Amino acid sequence: MNFKSRFHGLMARQGAQRLGVALLILLSTVAPVLAEDLYLAPGKPDSIALLGPPPVSGSEEQAADLALSQSVFKARTEAETAHATKSATLSLFNFAPAIGPFFQPGKFPKTEALYAKVKKELRTPIDTPKNHWKRLRPYQIDSALVLGRGEPSASYPSGHSTCGTVQGLILAEIFPEKREAIMEVSRNIGWDRVLTGKHFISDVRAGRVLGQAIVRELLANPAFQRDLAEAKEEAKAVQSQQTQPAEALVGAGK
Repeated sequence: MNFKSRFHGLMARQGAQRLGVALLILLSTVAPVLAEDLYLAPGKPDSIALLGPPPVSGSEEQAADLALSQSVFKARTEAETAHATKSATLSLFNFAPAIGPFFQPGKFPKTEALYAKVKKELRTPIDTPKNHWKRLRPYQIDSALVLGRGEPSASYPSGHSTCGTVQGLILAEIFPEKREAIMEVSRNIGWDRVLTGKHFISDVRAGRVLGQAIVRELLANPAFQRDLAEAKEEAKAVQSQQTQPAEALVGAGK
C-alpha cells in the first residue's frame, strides 16, 4: 500500500470516528429532551400485571358477563343510545353538563393541550393488554348485539372506559368542586359501551382500574404537574370572568 492510500485510509477512519462522536453527543442531548416530553415512563403502568386476564371463554363467568350485556342492550332506550353515541366521541366537552356551560372548546386551550398530550401516550397502556388477551367483543359473540360499526381492537380492557376515567380524574383536579358530577360522567362513558354492545362490564371495570393507574403515574410526573398547574390557573381565570358581570350588576345597584 503506497503513502497516498494509507493517508486516505487514515482520514476515512478519523472521519468515521468524528462522526460517531458527533452522533453520541447529539443522542445524549436529544434523548433527555424526548424523555422530558413524556408524561408516562416506558412500561408504566404495567397494564398486563395490573389487570390480570379477563373471564375465560366458555366459563360461567364469561356467560354471566355476556348475559348482562344482552340484557342491558335489549333494555336500552333511544335516549340512552343517543347519549352513548355522543359519549363515544370522547370529547373533553362531554363533561360540560357536570362542569358548567362555560366549559366550551376554545376557552380552555391549556386544558385542551394538556389532554391532547396525555391522549398521545394512552395507546400503549391500552393496546398492550388488548393485544395480549385478544378478547372478543360482545357483538362478535352474539350478532344480536351489533349496533353501528364494528371496532378493530380487542375488547379487554375498554379503551373508552380507560380514557373516560383519565379525562374525569384530570378534570376533577382542575375543577375539584365539581368532582362528584365529573366522575359520574366518567363512569357513564364506560357504561354506555355496555349499552351499545361494544364491551362487557368486566372490560369497563378493567378500564377504570387502568385509567386510575395511569393518572397516578401522571400525577407523579413533574412536567405533568407543571402543565396541570397552568390548566388550573386557566380554569380559575375563566370562572372569574363568568362571575364578573353578576358582581358588576350588584355593584351598580348599590
